Amino acid sequence: TSERLPAIFFKFQFRNVEYSSGRNKTFLCYVVETQGKEPSRGYLEDEHAAAHAEMAFFNTILPTCQPGARHDVTWYVSSSPCVACAQKICEALRKNKGLRLTIMVGRLFMWEEPDMQAALRSMKEAGCKLRIMKPQDFEYVWKNFVEQEEGEEAKSFVPWEDIQENFLYYEEKLAEIL
Repeated sequence: TSERLPAIFFKFQFRNVEYSSGRNKTFLCYVVETQGKEPSRGYLEDEHAAAHAEMAFFNTILPTCQPGARHDVTWYVSSSPCVACAQKICEALRKNKGLRLTIMVGRLFMWEEPDMQAALRSMKEAGCKLRIMKPQDFEYVWKNFVEQEEGEEAKSFVPWEDIQENFLYYEEKLAEIL
């Protein structure tokens, strides 16, 4: 876990391309808002064999949250959760009635697979809000979760050429699935 991810990781892993060749790691930027407390934020990434970023959140971040309180959690993830992580998300939402989870997704993971589609629908049914990241969301992640080079002024977010078209493509696919 850390507060800011390297710019090179963001530029490669969060890019909302249709075919994600080589993008086999999930980066999860999170904001946890609890009433009466300062929001906490940071990012997680897949640990090689140990855990996916989503599981790392449930194992390391969620247990630090005040039990019984309402927690509004927003994730900005490079790709949507796998089937196993989707099941864990559903379990966590059912167990913790004070947890509100919104997942902003850069691109959909294996969305053509029927079991993946079923997993996305089950997350929605469990109360998870799923959204595709708009260009403004990528800019938000850039400003709030990406480290800038030392000694340099903060660089503004430069959207890639097909960011809007890819957003619309994935938004349509997610709407068809849900």
